Formats: sequence, structure tokens, C-alpha cells
Amino acid sequence: MPKDYHRVEVFCNRKNYKFPLLDHTCISCYATISYVTFYWGYCMAKANRILLITAPLLFSLIAGAFAALFYHGILLFNNPSSTRYPVRGVDVSAYQGDIDWAVLSRQNIHFAFIKATDGSDFVDRCFQTNFKNALSTGLRVGAYHFFSRGSTGKAQAEHYIATVPKIDGVLPPVVDFELYGDNNTSTPEREVIRAELSTLLYELEAYYGLKPILYATETSYSVYLSGYYDSYDLWIRNVFTRPKLLRIRLWTFWQYTNRARLDGYHGDERYIDLNVFNGTLEEFYNYPNN
Repeated sequence: MPKDYHRVEVFCNRKNYKFPLLDHTCISCYATISYVTFYWGYCMAKANRILLITAPLLFSLIAGAFAALFYHGILLFNNPSSTRYPVRGVDVSAYQGDIDWAVLSRQNIHFAFIKATDGSDFVDRCFQTNFKNALSTGLRVGAYHFFSRGSTGKAQAEHYIATVPKIDGVLPPVVDFELYGDNNTSTPEREVIRAELSTLLYELEAYYGLKPILYATETSYSVYLSGYYDSYDLWIRNVFTRPKLLRIRLWTFWQYTNRARLDGYHGDERYIDLNVFNGTLEEFYNYPNN
């Protein structure tokens, strides 16, 4: 008697099942099919268990690999179209250390914003060197000031003016307005901060003859700036997606990544910020008079 028949017969005898219409051959075929079906189901169940165990690990490994690629600047969350945004540039500070501007300027960039001052008494240690050397290239150059809540707008304007020379053809002065520390976002605090910021902007425009640019994150823009400074060009930061501003506000510059890696600088910071101008090359070279 075939083994398959014997297995089915024993099983059926135990369960008191009867197959009066099946001969030994049919029962043998039935047993074989049943065994194959059972084994296939067993294998699938085992595979599913393995998948359930390994899937989270595999997902974690893939996510970790992508995170590492983004962290090290190999992949970027944002990669604006060079056709739509042909004008690109960097912003730098002492964190980029010693910069070879001849090398940096040849890497498909058209402008550079350089940190100059912070508050009413701090000067970036690399500003004078960076500003002078950047001007010797074909780049358009600008200087930015980090707004501080610890001093008046008047004092900050005087400090910037004493540090940054007035030169024809440079980009307008930039005021970097960000939230930092323990920010108090109550209405009185906002009004006080806006008053000092307005004084700073007024003094800079009066001295340089150019309306300053406001740099902001989407948070600092929505909390303090939205609806108050629409006559000022906006340089917005969003390193994950395209800028999404309230009141359909247009931006002039967009800082789209803080994880780029270029040649020509050696400092504590291995990455460099990249930006685009919202316009054509012709519009950029006529800016801000276009």
C-alpha cells in the first residue's frame, strides 16, 4: 500500500471518515495533493513570520541609509530646477573658515551673502577678509546682520554701518531675523521687537540708499513679520520643501539647503548653505533696480 494512502487511511480511521467512492489510487492522489497543499501553506506561514520579523529591521536600515545620505549632503531634500531658478548663491560665516573665493566662485554660483555683525557689538572674525576677497571675483556680494533682542535697533544699525562699507553694486544689506532662546511671542513683546526692527531697517536704508532684505524662517516670518513688512524683499529659509508663506507672500531669495558641500573652504562647518534667486539672470544683475 502506498505511504500516502496509509497516512490518509490512518487519519480517516481516527476521525471515522469514510470514502466509499475512492479507490487506493484516488486516495493516494488526494493524500499527495493534501500534503503539498499543507506544506505550501506551512512555507507561506513561515515566510510571513520571517517577513513580519525582518520588515521593520529592513525598513529601519533603509531609512537609516537615507538619513545618512541626507545628513552628509549626498542627497538633498530640496533640489530646485536650474531652469526655473538659474541664479544660485551661498551664504557664509566664520564657520566655513578659510575660503578660497577663486575656487568657490567657479562652482555655478552667482552671489554670496557674508555674515558681518550680530547685535550691537559682535563682528564675524572672517567678515573683512571674506568681503574683500569675494568682491575680487565675479560674484555679487552682500553682508548680513543677525538681529538681537538684546540691543536697540538704533545701536545695531550703527554697529553694522561702522563695519560694512558702502560700495556701489553690492547687494542690499540683510537683516537675519530668527527666533532664538526663550522667545516671548505675546503681543506686547511682538510690538516691542517690531519697533526695534523697524528702526534698524530705516537706519540701514537711509545710510546705504537700498531697502534692506529680511531673512526669516517660516516660523519667525509667520509670528513677527507677516502683514507688517511687505515692502521689504524676503529671503526665506526652508531646507525641506518649497516655501509655504501666509498671505501668498512672494520671496526674492530662498535658502533651500544647509547641507551642501562645495570645494574651496576649510572650517569647523563641513557644509555650506545654498540659495536661489526668484528670477532670471538679467533680473538678478539689475536687482534691486528691476
